[in-house]
Amino acid sequence: MAHKLPDLPYDYGVLEPHIDTRTMIVHHDKHHQAYVNNLNAALEGHEELQDKSTIELLLHLDEVPEGIRTAVRNNAGGHAAHTMFWQCMSPKGGGEPDGKLAEAIDDSFGSFGAFQAAFTKAAAGYFGSGWIWLCADTGGKLQITTTPGHDNPVVDGLMPLLVLDVWEHAYYLKYENRRAEFIAAWWNVVNWDCVAANLTAAKIALGLDKVADWARSTWDKLEAGLDKLDRS
Repeated sequence: MAHKLPDLPYDYGVLEPHIDTRTMIVHHDKHHQAYVNNLNAALEGHEELQDKSTIELLLHLDEVPEGIRTAVRNNAGGHAAHTMFWQCMSPKGGGEPDGKLAEAIDDSFGSFGAFQAAFTKAAAGYFGSGWIWLCADTGGKLQITTTPGHDNPVVDGLMPLLVLDVWEHAYYLKYENRRAEFIAAWWNVVNWDCVAANLTAAKIALGLDKVADWARSTWDKLEAGLDKLDRS
């Protein structure tokens, strides 16, 4: 079955003025669509791989033929990361998290302010194109990590909760080379409900010691275009 571009969970313009409409259209309809198209093209003639989710492909790259392995890594990674990125933003986002998520951030970083400063520093200082992630490790501790290109921390046993795209196509139409301004604006649309849902799912996975199962389930829901994950 071919991979498909998930719909945005909101209209293109609702993140204005923080994320502009034109960027959202180009980023979602052109860049993300290209990763989906390129992934499907790479998988042509490999029926045994076509029904696998992006995360299954990334977790088992050693089983992907060498001739298409780089294309699958890059494009499955881009598809997966962008899918989570859209869900991590909302026109009702911003502010600070509460509840269990706020407690987890305080436990891991000392305070929300300390976490926000550390995440911002990692994003602003990241050289080149990549992604900045808030993840839960296998001990339940939260940590900030970065990945180059479209690599995903799931392959290192981490469970992503929040992600920021720092490829230039994520912000250049509005902010040009002013990445720091883009990052500051992005905090105003962070969807803390989505991040909290990811944390809940991650904690369940930790209890079951099935990180890979959690990852597959999480991205299956995201790629189905659901507005939010099951928080039960």
